[in-house]
Amino acid sequence: MVIAIDFDGTIVENRYPEIGAERPFAIETLKMLIADRHRLVLWTCREGELLDAALDWCRQRGVEFYAANRDYPEETTDTNPHFTRKLKADIFIDDRNVGGLPDWGTIYRMVSRGKKWRHLLDEAYTSQKDYDTPPPKKRWWQF
Repeated sequence: MVIAIDFDGTIVENRYPEIGAERPFAIETLKMLIADRHRLVLWTCREGELLDAALDWCRQRGVEFYAANRDYPEETTDTNPHFTRKLKADIFIDDRNVGGLPDWGTIYRMVSRGKKWRHLLDEAYTSQKDYDTPPPKKRWWQF
């Protein structure tokens, strides 16, 4: 899949134009998605030196994006007369999602299992119900 991923507030805490601290497990999850052969596109409002700084920050941690703010690395207005920063991706991961940004472990489970967040929540709720139900009380004759 092609997965478009925001930077500020998603991979790192939002401190734009500075680079914030890494969000827990973001880099590890991105590496796992790359290992699973997904194409990751950095999708951010950063441009120029700010974009280069974000790409360098990720590269230093072992994450190399397929492209940044474009559908493929070579895409320009010369090679694609219909060039637009509106990406054609299968999934968008952004802290501004409706409902917020799930943790990176949940994101990985959603992508790797092909499930929606709601389905993972339903699964978690169903398995949690088993723990919430106390065992039946033993009667005096069962001791």
